[in-house]
Order: sequence, then C-alpha cells, then structure tokens
Amino acid sequence: MDTSGWDDLVARARAGEAYAMDDLLAAVRPLVLRRCAKFLPYRQDAEEATQEALMTIATRLGDFTGRGSFAGWVTVIATNSARMTYRSMRRRFTDTTPDVVADPPDPRTTSVIAGTRLDLLDALEQLERDHPAAVQAFVLRDLGSLPYDEIAALTETPVGTVKARIHTARRHIRESLEPSAATISALRASDL
Repeated sequence: MDTSGWDDLVARARAGEAYAMDDLLAAVRPLVLRRCAKFLPYRQDAEEATQEALMTIATRLGDFTGRGSFAGWVTVIATNSARMTYRSMRRRFTDTTPDVVADPPDPRTTSVIAGTRLDLLDALEQLERDHPAAVQAFVLRDLGSLPYDEIAALTETPVGTVKARIHTARRHIRESLEPSAATISALRASDL
C-alpha cells in the first residue's frame, strides 16, 4: 500500500482544491475496505461500512490533527465504522426476530472465516464492556498492524500503557474465543 501521496492529498482537500477530496477518498478506499472486511464476513456488509467510513473521513478531515499518520487515523475510522455496522446489523436482526431462538451455528456448514470474524466482533464487544480502554489499542495493533509508537500518538497514551492495554486485550480476546467444554462436547457428539 503506497501512502506516499496521501499527505499532499490531505493538504489539497483541506484547502478546498477541486477534486482533491474525490482523489483522497479514491486513494484511501482500498485500505478502508480491507480494514472493514477484516471484521465483516460478507462483502456487501464491508462495502456498507466502507461507505460510512469514507463519509466520516470526508466530513471530519478537519479533525485529523497529524499526531499519528493519516493511514492510522483512517484505520481508526474504518474499524469504528465496521464495528458500528456490525452492531446495527445485530440490532436489526434482534429487532426483527424477537420470537426466534437461533440454533447455534453448525460448524460443518458455517464458513470458518465468517464464524471467526463474527466471534471476534462479539469478543470485541465483550472487551469493550469489560476493558474499554484496551479496545482501540488492540484493534490498531493486532488488526490494523500499526506500530506501538503510532498507537501511542493516536491514543495520546504512553507506549508502556499501550503495551499493557494490548496485553490485557489479547488475554481477554483469547479467553473469549476459546471454545467452551460444552461446545467441544457437542461438536464431538455430532461427529459420531
């Protein structure tokens, strides 16, 4: 991913230069879509989150302070957009099917990738409830692949605190994603 021309595009878009915002959004769109697709298993959902993120970037470009890289700022927006899209989808499903009790997904027919991403989103939701300060650092490091110093700049937090938050988040996510003994027993019984 070549981000070398992004600073120039950001400056031109902020200055109100004709077509600069369009050029900037076209340049960042692949990154945004990749970030959203890391969370959302279906392309159309990732596209929806991408559109929301691009709208946020366009309307809040003035909020970018330059503390971290522009790519880091875009990663934060894309991640938040993907998580909001997931919450909205889950809320719509819950609102439209209140009387339906969903069966647990059958691992023999469920996409491993889709199940894993949805499990990760659920784990992130739980992490946000239990350790809200750890979520952003974890997402930026483990899903956004940003270096610790850039995460520290983006979150205005010392590097040591960033590392501690990531450690806490990884432990919590790992525990959330480990299959329970009941799930393992059910899977083994279904193989018989």
